[in-house]
Amino acid sequence: MLKQRIITAVILAPLVIAGIFFLPFPAFIAALAAITLIGFWEWTQFVETKSRVVAMIVPVISLGASLCFMPTDPQALSALTSSHQGMLLIGGVWWLVASALAITYPRSAVGWSGISSLKYLFGLLTLLPFFWSILMLRAVNYLETPYHGAKLVLLVCLLVWAADTGAYFSGKRFGKHKMAPAVSPNKTIEGLVGGALLAIVVTWGGAALMDIPFASVGSLLFIAVVTVVASVLGDLVESMFKRVSGIKDSSQILPGHGGVLDRIDSLTAALPVFALLYLWLV
Repeated sequence: MLKQRIITAVILAPLVIAGIFFLPFPAFIAALAAITLIGFWEWTQFVETKSRVVAMIVPVISLGASLCFMPTDPQALSALTSSHQGMLLIGGVWWLVASALAITYPRSAVGWSGISSLKYLFGLLTLLPFFWSILMLRAVNYLETPYHGAKLVLLVCLLVWAADTGAYFSGKRFGKHKMAPAVSPNKTIEGLVGGALLAIVVTWGGAALMDIPFASVGSLLFIAVVTVVASVLGDLVESMFKRVSGIKDSSQILPGHGGVLDRIDSLTAALPVFALLYLWLV
C-alpha cells in the first residue's frame, strides 16, 4: 500500500502542478470540472439513492448553470468585487456549519444522517465553492502576470500538504488530546498545532519564493492559520460522511490513495476559505 501511495503521488503531483500552471484557461476549467464531477459521483455513495446515475443529474445541471451565470473569462473573474463573490461566501458559511457538525458528531447526526436530500445538498455546498474558488484564484491578475493565480493555487496546495505532514508527525510524537474521536480517532489537538506551525512556515517561505504579495505579515499569518484549521476540519467532515455511510474510501480510482474525494477533502475546505480571505484582505 505504501509503495502504491508513493508511486501514485510521484506521478500525480507533477501532473497537477503542470495543469495548474500550463493549461490554457478554458482547458483548465474543463479539467477542473471533470475532477469536480468525479467528486460528485463519489459523493452519491453518501446519499441513499436507487440510481447514482440519476443522482448525478442535479450536480451536472448545477455546475453547468453556474458556468452560464458566472463569468468564465479570467479577466472578468479577476475583476469580481467582494460583493460579487457570493459563491466563496456560501462556501465559507457552509464550512462553519460543517465544522460544527463534525465536532459535535455523533449528536449532530440525529438531525441529518437519515435525510438524503440534506446530504445531497451538503455535496453541492462542498464541491461548487471548491470549483469556483480555484477558478477565482487562478484568474487573479491573469492578464498582467498569467502565473500569479497559478502560484496562489499552488501555495494553498503546499499549505495543505504541509499541514497534513506536520499534523501526522507531531500527532505521532506528542498527540494526547483527541479532536473528534467519534469521527477520526487519530487526529489530535497536538497534531493540529504541529500542522499549523509547519504550514505557516511553508506558506511564509512559499509566498516569499514565489513573490506572492500579502497586505502584511499579519494578514499572511491570519490567512494561513484560518486556512489550516479549515483544511483539517474539511478532512474531518468527509470522514464523518464516510463513517455515517459505512464507507472506508470514496473510491479506488487512485491506487493507494482511494478516491478523488479522499485526496481533495482538505482542499475543498481550504481553497474557498483561503480565496475568500485573500481576495478580501489583500
